[in-house]
Amino acid sequence: MEIFQDSNFDFLGKRWLFIGLSALLIGAGLVSLVIKGGPRYGIDFSGGSVIRLRFQSQPPVEKIRSVLAGAVKGEITVQGFTDSAAANEVIIGTQLEDERSLDASQSAILQVLESTFGKGAFEVRSREIVGPKVGSDLRRQAILATLYALAGMLVYIAFRFEWIYGAAAVLAVFHDVIVTVGLFSIFNREISLTVIAALLTLVGYSMNDTIVIFDRVRENLKILRRETLEALMNKSINQTLSRSILTSGLTLVSVLALFLFGGTVLNDFAFALVAGIIVGSYSTLFIASPIVLFWQNFREGRKKGSGSPVISAARPPVQTGRPGSKKGVPKPAR
Repeated sequence: MEIFQDSNFDFLGKRWLFIGLSALLIGAGLVSLVIKGGPRYGIDFSGGSVIRLRFQSQPPVEKIRSVLAGAVKGEITVQGFTDSAAANEVIIGTQLEDERSLDASQSAILQVLESTFGKGAFEVRSREIVGPKVGSDLRRQAILATLYALAGMLVYIAFRFEWIYGAAAVLAVFHDVIVTVGLFSIFNREISLTVIAALLTLVGYSMNDTIVIFDRVRENLKILRRETLEALMNKSINQTLSRSILTSGLTLVSVLALFLFGGTVLNDFAFALVAGIIVGSYSTLFIASPIVLFWQNFREGRKKGSGSPVISAARPPVQTGRPGSKKGVPKPAR
């Protein structure tokens, strides 16, 4: 099934527009991270306690926040829900450095709420405690897992194609991760273990899309020898365009439904997938492919500057004479 038959879009001709858009997104994300002092880590990474409560009626979130602020030490976060399935529930989080005080803070929170709203006004749905040392170790392991995944893919693609293809694919995926983390900071969303799982999913998904296009480029290098590299890469992207749209589009519809109707527990996970699929779809076209093109142009420019013969990877010399004759053989540079 092909959505676009014989398409001829000039993707690489628009590369500077999308490179500028990527620079804008990365810059906005970095500014947000600097202003907020880094990503907003969840309890999994920062350490603390989380209590999920279900009230008999709509809970007054502002009143709960004000009551706890004066009765419990440390930073308190109170989050309500708007969806009907969890309309009467709240999540109360505390971030403390002393592991012993975490359990005590949960008991103090429950006592304050019982004295304010009365016994039986709510029930405890779940309780979670993560110490600061455990949170720090999880954060380090999450970063290492992402870096190991990128390094492994770099080695594979460098072996399967050339090192520049591997470097371009890894830089494009790294771009996807940075933009997604920046969007989390801009929209003040927490980064938890489920979000890390989504980011690792995006690393593999975006890399697969990039490999498909690079594989078509490699095939066309053997066939379209008279084409310039930019024209050949444009043709390769157009030839795989229907496959990319079908794969990314159907996946995007699925995760968009998960984002809209999946509930609060999976909301951050689905947001990471939605943002990552959109960003990863255009990074393959406008980040990975231009990097390869820039490197080839840079290498040819150096050869021209040094006076050595320039033989393009997309346009090797063609012999026009009879076999065994010297006609059509390129003369060596003097």
